Amino acid sequence: MTCMPLRSLRTASGAALLALLVAACGGDETPPANAATPGKAPTEGKAPAGGGAPGGGNRTGGSVILSTADIHKVVPGIIEAGIAVSGNLRPIETVSVRARIEGDLVALNVREGDRVRAGEVLAEFERSEQEAALRSAQADELAARTEATTAQWNLDQTKELFTAGAVAERDLRTAEAVALTAKARYAAAESRVKAASSIERDTRVVSPVNGVVENRNVENGERVTRGAELFTVVRSDVLELTAAVPARRAAALERGLEVRFTADGRSIVGRVARISPTIDLQSQSVTVFVQVPNANGQLKGNTFATGQIIERSLEDQIVIPSGAVRQTAATAGAVSFVWKVAGGALVRADVKLGIVDEARGVVQVTEGLAPGDEIVVGNVGLLGAGMQVQIIGTEAPRARP
Repeated sequence: MTCMPLRSLRTASGAALLALLVAACGGDETPPANAATPGKAPTEGKAPAGGGAPGGGNRTGGSVILSTADIHKVVPGIIEAGIAVSGNLRPIETVSVRARIEGDLVALNVREGDRVRAGEVLAEFERSEQEAALRSAQADELAARTEATTAQWNLDQTKELFTAGAVAERDLRTAEAVALTAKARYAAAESRVKAASSIERDTRVVSPVNGVVENRNVENGERVTRGAELFTVVRSDVLELTAAVPARRAAALERGLEVRFTADGRSIVGRVARISPTIDLQSQSVTVFVQVPNANGQLKGNTFATGQIIERSLEDQIVIPSGAVRQTAATAGAVSFVWKVAGGALVRADVKLGIVDEARGVVQVTEGLAPGDEIVVGNVGLLGAGMQVQIIGTEAPRARP
């Protein structure tokens, strides 16, 4: 844009004309910190409210007021390298309890939410027919056992007589055939008793596992067919999360790695239980199964959880909040730095970062800071090197008597 001569703008007011010319000619957009505004007295340089410019700004001089919450004292701590995971914590086992026979229900002993133990009777069928069939099979078994015992005794006697020459070999062979047939009948009768006992036992529906009844799909007196789902029982003493981990991180995975979660406002710890042996071709990820103990049942199934698989943990490291780290513009080399408070003023300290723990919101600093340094955290406005820092919320030193 071409600057216009002052004499060509006769109709404009003096103050407005001067401001327009300065802006049009590429003058400095930021007035000096102590520049007076028409109608207002000059003030000391003060950090403006709101976020600072990317990279922390270049403002120098002036002062800034911070609270104790804006200042973080650097101390050695623990940093953990991890893989972020999230998903729903599902019960380790969900069992569908189905009817093994067809019949009428005469008793339902549990409802949704009831805790049950393995072998506990959940429901009962009308079983008069099955009990009659069992008694008949048991009677047949008794008769067959008696017949087999008698046939064996006759065979033993015939063998003695044959040895003494009192009977012909034909009689011996006949006695052996009778004894063999009687044994076969007895075995068949035993099988019928077992089958009848199993059917009679199936008239009582029992829980296969320790758990909690999730669903009850039938009502008392209802007639159900064989194979119909009666109940759903879940094992919630252990919850499991199925997570997808990028294939590039798969080499660091192994069974037993600790996993730290936040779920339902609680901090919980789990372990990697299983790892898929293959990579999903579409998502290029590996499926990891993480188990979380839940013996007291505080966590409910399908609770959403976020956490990270801990690959390694380092102690006595310089660890600072991620919100304290700033970065210069890309044109300036994108250098990471923090604002350090030294001698009551701000000093820019370039830092070299290591492990980033996104779950806890902290980062490792390998170079640029030392224990005891005080740094500014969060977005506190436009800052610059040399600005005087006034911290509110701290006690003023008392004068000595």
